[in-house]
Amino acid sequence: MRSTRIRRTGAAAPVRRIVDIQTENPGAGTGSTGARSAGTTHGKARPPHVRDTRESRLLLVLMIAIAFALITVDIRAGEESPVDGARQAAAAVFGPVEKGVATAVDPVANAIGAVRDSGERHNRIATLERENAALKAKLGSDDQTRSRIHELDEMLKRAGAGQYGIKGAEVIAIGAAQGFSWTVTIDAGSKDGIERDMTVLNGEGLVGRVATVGPDTATVVLANDPDFTVGTRLEKTGELGFATGQGDRALSVQMLNGKAKVAPGDRLVTFGSRGNKPFVPGVPIGEVVKVDPSRGDLTRTIWVRPFVGFSRLDIVGVVVMPPREDPRDAVLPPKPEVKPTPTVTVTVTPSPSASVPGKPADE
Repeated sequence: MRSTRIRRTGAAAPVRRIVDIQTENPGAGTGSTGARSAGTTHGKARPPHVRDTRESRLLLVLMIAIAFALITVDIRAGEESPVDGARQAAAAVFGPVEKGVATAVDPVANAIGAVRDSGERHNRIATLERENAALKAKLGSDDQTRSRIHELDEMLKRAGAGQYGIKGAEVIAIGAAQGFSWTVTIDAGSKDGIERDMTVLNGEGLVGRVATVGPDTATVVLANDPDFTVGTRLEKTGELGFATGQGDRALSVQMLNGKAKVAPGDRLVTFGSRGNKPFVPGVPIGEVVKVDPSRGDLTRTIWVRPFVGFSRLDIVGVVVMPPREDPRDAVLPPKPEVKPTPTVTVTVTPSPSASVPGKPADE
């Protein structure tokens, strides 16, 4: 550190003042030292444009006091506040500005909120979709279960009425096979006692016959296949014939008696084969829907709608044990009773003519 002595003499009296100025930079000259001391107050530099006066401090305190006073008056006055007019004026001025800012900012805020909530919403939607799928699957499975139980119950009723020993099976495939156009594959084979040329039925009637057999599956030719032929017997009259499949159309049946009395609504069952293969007797086939006119030929053609819906097969039964005797028509379901249509009879009774005043009634 270095001390610099400055001698200053006044004109009136020989007074000396010695001023010691402490400088931090020993290499600085007296000019820089004087400039630094001139712009320093209490050792800290102050910008030249800031004026820290007593009046400015008093003004700040006064404005704060006025603000608190206005807030207090506004709160206590309520709706009759003296500053309500100023508030409305400010709202009129700054309201459009606030609305414009809000309009500009809302899309951004919504986008940010959407991004923030997108994950949660996605998870919630995924959860709801899984719950709906599970519910639909449960409802669907319940409906299918009820339908299959009904089919199995009807099949057991038919088998019981005809005294057929059957092996239940499920249709697992459908399509052309072994040169036939209409076939299905069932999940029962030789391991289950299934053999070739066994009769296949369900709760509605004749399904077809077993064509080929594997260890675990078998192929069934359906009764509507064009190469399928089965002997038939007409209900009640016992007239015989041969039914041939026509695809998705009604079966064509050639009646051996060209003069047989047949009418729409009559029903047919299987006649049966020797040794009960490929067909056991008494299995319902279908209902007559059309009868061709007789032209004196030896045979007569009728058209029969099959009882079985071949496009919706599910549960079937393979007859592994034939009946001891021909059940005849016992397997056919009872015909629905035809209720007579009520007729309305209107009887008109003439009313006696009104008598004319002043004139005898018998004139």
